[in-house]
Amino acid sequence: MSASCIERLWGGYCFDLDGTLVDTAPDLHAALNHALAAHELPPVEESLARRFIGHGALVMIERAIDHHAQRRNDLQPLLDTFLDYYGKNICVHSRPYPTVEDTLRHLRSRGAKLAVVTNKRKFFADRLLDALEWAEYFDVVIGGDTAAAPKPAADPVLLASELLAVPMQELLFIGDSATDVGAARAARIPVVCVRDGYNEGTLAENLGADAVIDQFAELVPA
Repeated sequence: MSASCIERLWGGYCFDLDGTLVDTAPDLHAALNHALAAHELPPVEESLARRFIGHGALVMIERAIDHHAQRRNDLQPLLDTFLDYYGKNICVHSRPYPTVEDTLRHLRSRGAKLAVVTNKRKFFADRLLDALEWAEYFDVVIGGDTAAAPKPAADPVLLASELLAVPMQELLFIGDSATDVGAARAARIPVVCVRDGYNEGTLAENLGADAVIDQFAELVPA
């Protein structure tokens, strides 16, 4: 594993959102348990829900139901309940990780272009960024429903490169999970993982990233 990718300033940075920029698990967990309770299903602990994040709301619901060995043929009602609740409570307990905002501000001040590349629906990604007053930091926001296919496909990264007008060789991906590493590898760009994200229980060092960081400030080159 080489840290050389964080020792230079890149033309563009693609950031995952949940578990990378922001700890959104408390609000996602609340929405999940609200949906489960509304449809007479048992709740899950937040520590477990954190392992379900990264592939969209429907996968969170499927994993929660599988965990309790429950079975539902039609998950759309649960999904609708989840999305309605989450949209109304998207930033109640969600908080940015330490040094994230300072790092975003610093990278922009040095001329880098920034994108969010998430599997969260774009509507919710935009709403969360607005609630945090972060929309000004990002030139592009790509959701799980924006590109032809979501991460771990290369499509969202390729689209980010196009919309940022930054060539692929000048792009760095920052994420927290195998999904992010897969997307970066598929797009053939380097990837950095944060240590304490939503990585489904896998140690960050075992995700296959080019570097692992403990603090966002490590992305700022000397």
